[in-house]
Amino acid sequence: MNPIDIAVAYFNPQAGLKRRAAREVLARYEAAEPSRMRKFYRERGNQNQIVQKHGRALITQTRHLVRNHDLARGALRTMVNNVVGPQGIGIEPQPRRRDGSIHEEYAALLREAYRDFCLKPEVTHQFTMSRLQRAVGWSWFRDGELFGQMVQGLRADLDHGTRVPFSLEMFECEHVPWDLENESERISQGIERNAWGRPTALHVYRRDPWRTQYMPLGADTRVIPWDRVLHIASLDHLGQMRGVSEFASVITRLEDIKDYEESERVAAKVAAMLTAYVKKGNPDQYEETTSTETRQIDMSAAMIIDDLQVGEEIGMIDSKRPNPNLVTFRHGQLRAFSAGFGTSYSSTSKDYSGTYSAQRQELVEQHVHYAVLTDEFVGLFLLPVWQRFVPLAHLSGVAPMPADLDPGTADDALFVGQAMPWIDPLKEALGWEALVKAGFASEVEVIRKRGGNPHDLLQQIKNWREKCREEGLVFSSNEAALESARAAISGEVSQ
Repeated sequence: MNPIDIAVAYFNPQAGLKRRAAREVLARYEAAEPSRMRKFYRERGNQNQIVQKHGRALITQTRHLVRNHDLARGALRTMVNNVVGPQGIGIEPQPRRRDGSIHEEYAALLREAYRDFCLKPEVTHQFTMSRLQRAVGWSWFRDGELFGQMVQGLRADLDHGTRVPFSLEMFECEHVPWDLENESERISQGIERNAWGRPTALHVYRRDPWRTQYMPLGADTRVIPWDRVLHIASLDHLGQMRGVSEFASVITRLEDIKDYEESERVAAKVAAMLTAYVKKGNPDQYEETTSTETRQIDMSAAMIIDDLQVGEEIGMIDSKRPNPNLVTFRHGQLRAFSAGFGTSYSSTSKDYSGTYSAQRQELVEQHVHYAVLTDEFVGLFLLPVWQRFVPLAHLSGVAPMPADLDPGTADDALFVGQAMPWIDPLKEALGWEALVKAGFASEVEVIRKRGGNPHDLLQQIKNWREKCREEGLVFSSNEAALESARAAISGEVSQ
């Protein structure tokens, strides 16, 4: 209570109470109350109910846009390329000995086994690991979710195709029934959970639900234990079961851009077909005639029209097309779309105008977003696969765990995502060189930031320099040979 309220309450407690009650009524969030000046929305069910009601419709609209709209397809490709990359997210094994050092011998065995697995990682043998990662990312960002099953062990009906008996079976979201509900068994939207809300099993259609001869029924499903399930999903709420497409909040804007551009293209085409008209001076010149012949005036460059009648003149049709505001409007809409979808404006619009500082600031801020998505991709897809692969490599004898391995570190690994590209290589290189010399960064970190593998790079440099010495060649990267050459030149000069 302020001093006035205190004074009023002292002399008239009832009036003071009324003042306080009125003040509490006035204290509110204006945004939480409807008015004629703004729209007001109320929550209609929880997130799972909303997703179950509209999830399939969102997926249908998004897939239509990706198939038919260049901006949607380009933005999706940009997202996948920046999160997954051309070579996929790499895995660098980091198993440790009991003294804490990296077990290089065992790490080499795991790298070799995983390299073999990456050639045929899934049951159809149509994808390498890098291509599979891009396909997973494509479905994830487009549909909002993707499912998979980790298949392990020898099976009569499956050829793993790799030394480690392990394969992935990936299937898109429509293979899990949205309408499979059983409250007594705690099944909702095809996912079975326990009393704590933890998923325990996944129900998947036995056959392709899109086949015209087959109408899927919720009961015609197979059950996969959740410890073998991969669920890569975009979840906005705690407790949410099914994912939502990244396009959900920008579909309307994309459709508006597409419709507007289509209208402008049609208007420009119509304008290109319009030429000129003959304007007559007064109504008396419009004589009635029964002739069906149409007067034609051929148009050509630098032509001279000398057959006009008295009082006639040539008028040009101005359609005001192309619209000079089209580019400005389109760029503004693309900026808003990029902000909602998560890609950078420059990558979406292919507009790279601007200063070095502006482009770098955009790249730095956007790279954080891609790094977050990369972390989610690793946690939802690559990490479970790696944690299942390492024990199977041991049990199959392909990469047996050594006796001096620290227990619990066999599947420790470093997941190498996409590095932030360099806008100006010279400036970037000088900056990293200064950090390394000052002790604020290591050579390994620089190599990782550029998307390289320090072990592979070190071996390449070693082999290259040895080859240079054998051939008697001197390059700037061969420091030892370069120093020898300098010493020889200095000796000749002194003599």
